[in-house]
Amino acid sequence: MRRGPFHILIVSVGALFLVSLLVTRGLTAFDSAWWTMLVFEPGLAETVFLEIRMPRAVLGLAVGFSLGIGGAIMQGLLRNPLADPGIIGTSGGAALGAVVVFYFGFAGASPLALPIGGLAGAAVSLVLLFVIAGWAASTLTLILAGIAVAALSGALTSLALNLAPSPFAAFEIVSWTMGSLTDRSLDHIWLALPLMAIGSGLLLTLGRSLDALSLGEDTAVTLGVDIRRTRFLAVSGVALSVGAAVSVTGVIGFIGLVAPHLVRRYSGQSPGATLLPSGLAGATLLLAADIVVRLVSIGPELKLGVITALVGAPFLLHLISRTRAGGL
Repeated sequence: MRRGPFHILIVSVGALFLVSLLVTRGLTAFDSAWWTMLVFEPGLAETVFLEIRMPRAVLGLAVGFSLGIGGAIMQGLLRNPLADPGIIGTSGGAALGAVVVFYFGFAGASPLALPIGGLAGAAVSLVLLFVIAGWAASTLTLILAGIAVAALSGALTSLALNLAPSPFAAFEIVSWTMGSLTDRSLDHIWLALPLMAIGSGLLLTLGRSLDALSLGEDTAVTLGVDIRRTRFLAVSGVALSVGAAVSVTGVIGFIGLVAPHLVRRYSGQSPGATLLPSGLAGATLLLAADIVVRLVSIGPELKLGVITALVGAPFLLHLISRTRAGGL
């Protein structure tokens, strides 16, 4: 990727991270309440900063990065510009795991019950994906298996909503599945951040293999690429990083789809060169969306999934129209 756009991405992520640390609900960072607390009650200000604002900003950066790089990997692996991390069913599985925790009333037992349930759901969906598709699955078989897993997860989530023991439980399930960074703590960071880091680090090692696959599977084999191993590592890395992300935030759509397209023109259309910039673009988009969520004060706080869908759905329509016109 050219240095200019890459440096802009880094500066954007850093600036939005700082703004995310400072911005408050419906106000800017410079509201009188925050500065009064900072001057007269520094202990309380430190607690608010470390327990509320820092986890939200860190998770916004890490989750956005995971979704962005996951989208770039899936688009490169499947050679499909409309692919996103959810296509392998991991996001739906993680959401279902959290819904099960809600449904059986385990959510109140521990602050970490929801993310642990989400991680368990992501792991089960990954195992189910490989059981259905097999170790030597072709690209088409992998896509179909992922769609099947995602459909099953969605159906079971709908069933849980239909059989919810109370309207409050149904509301909690729907609210969580919309995605949010509200009320996340340092415990969520310690649980999910290492998994996101390991998964994203694994994905960053696959750049050369993705570049070879873009020339065709036969050519990739002649260049020494083990296609089965590459598929396994790619799917496992996406499942680990995106599953961990969804387990703490809920489902946040379109970031993984949009981010790679924002940087592709500056990376020479190389799938490998797109990975790191896509992660940074995903972090930029999610941090910006979360800041917008806090600044828009029209009743209850909007969910992140609503904001990303409002931006992502028109972008998806634009991609489809370009595809039909032969632009991709």
